[in-house]
Amino acid sequence: MNAALPHPAGRIGPNAITRVAEVLPGHVGPERTAALFGRAGLAHYLRRPPEAMVDEAEVRRLHGALREQLGAAEAAAVARAAGTRTADYLLARRIPKPVQVLLKMLPAPLAARVLLAAIGRNAWTFVGSGRFQARAGDPVVLTVQDNPLCRGLASAAPACDFYAATFERLFRVLVHPRSLVREVACEACGDAECRFEISWSC
Repeated sequence: MNAALPHPAGRIGPNAITRVAEVLPGHVGPERTAALFGRAGLAHYLRRPPEAMVDEAEVRRLHGALREQLGAAEAAAVARAAGTRTADYLLARRIPKPVQVLLKMLPAPLAARVLLAAIGRNAWTFVGSGRFQARAGDPVVLTVQDNPLCRGLASAAPACDFYAATFERLFRVLVHPRSLVREVACEACGDAECRFEISWSC
């Protein structure tokens, strides 16, 4: 399935900011959270969280500030927690309950195909001006090219923990409880794309 849907305005859903604001104080405390958001130029979002799509540059600055100020390991933990919360928000508010019931009843490979189609239709909301593709199979393969969260970022290890955690939570709830997401390539590491493999057979 090809869902390459560039969004010309380069905007991303607010979860990439609001969920970080929710989990970060538990990791570093409220004062350091305020300082970190201030460093990213986003202090106003702590006072009034965004409710509409935000500029992808804001998301990039925030996630970049996490890595710069906290180091790769702690930034990854924050991003994973925020990604999991994002998936929980989608399950609670965006994916209709009857659809969730149906997906849970289907064999995992078929449920994965249905879920991938839904993710592909809405890819522009989380990759902004990047390009998303998904391929069913074992493993499922998801790719993001020109990933806005990786632009200008250099990392020794894959850095898209926010995306990986969001995908993993959705697949564990809707497809198979043993679903595991591995980011096997990342533009921040110099690869041509960010690539995620999802399997539940291991």
